[in-house]
Amino acid sequence: MKPVQKLKAIIAQDSVQDQFKNALAENAGLFTASIIDVYASDKFLQKCEPQTVVMEALKAATLRLPINKSLGFAYIVPYKGKATMQIGYKGYIQLAQRTGLYRYINAGPVYEGELIKEDKLTGEIDLTGKKTDDKVVGYFAHIETINGFRKTEYWPVEKVTEHAKRFSQSYGSKFSPWKEHFDAMATKTVMKSLLSTYGVMTTEMTSAMVADNYETSPEIKIAEEANQDVIDIKPAESKQPEIEPAAMTEEEKAEIIEQEQQGPEF
Repeated sequence: MKPVQKLKAIIAQDSVQDQFKNALAENAGLFTASIIDVYASDKFLQKCEPQTVVMEALKAATLRLPINKSLGFAYIVPYKGKATMQIGYKGYIQLAQRTGLYRYINAGPVYEGELIKEDKLTGEIDLTGKKTDDKVVGYFAHIETINGFRKTEYWPVEKVTEHAKRFSQSYGSKFSPWKEHFDAMATKTVMKSLLSTYGVMTTEMTSAMVADNYETSPEIKIAEEANQDVIDIKPAESKQPEIEPAAMTEEEKAEIIEQEQQGPEF
């Protein structure tokens, strides 16, 4: 069968349908149709095993994030013959909004002239300057909760690039989203950093950051690599002499036999 036919056959399985229905209820049919559309329109994704495409799409379904590329909430992208789910910065904003705990959420590029100062002590970022050039010098993310807590994070372009080189599995390849969508990926990186450090970490948000395995944050990467080696610790040999059990007397043996014949007491 052709790749698209294989994908359709996998999606049609009852066990797969049940998983999507558990995640999306009556919207499961529309979501599985979008998987087929995304797969059929991407010749590079068709080189990936259909099973991995469905598995990664299920992660997005569990988070209730659409995978249509034009929406920018979540993507299914190829990497070394396997599909992988990646959340866009709009997806993180969507997950944060669902908590109902944020008054403001915003993120985007910072242009030449807009950054006036960064207060290292308070963490406040002043972006009230007037844009003087179309050159992007950095990226920001900002949140304010309904209880008044507010925080802004700013990363210069150099910091974003260094982070991508170090933690992105695909950076530098021709299929990497960093190649054609650098601004979106950079915005997502700063937003993810801000939410993971200062945001409200609900179960859904935590699951999203773990599932977003295409762009791994330092904290998650450390957690994934921790305790990978199994250390075989043998118990220390006992130096104490073994004690032989004392031999029973004839009277003790007779007492045990008598108890067994009487049966258990209730």
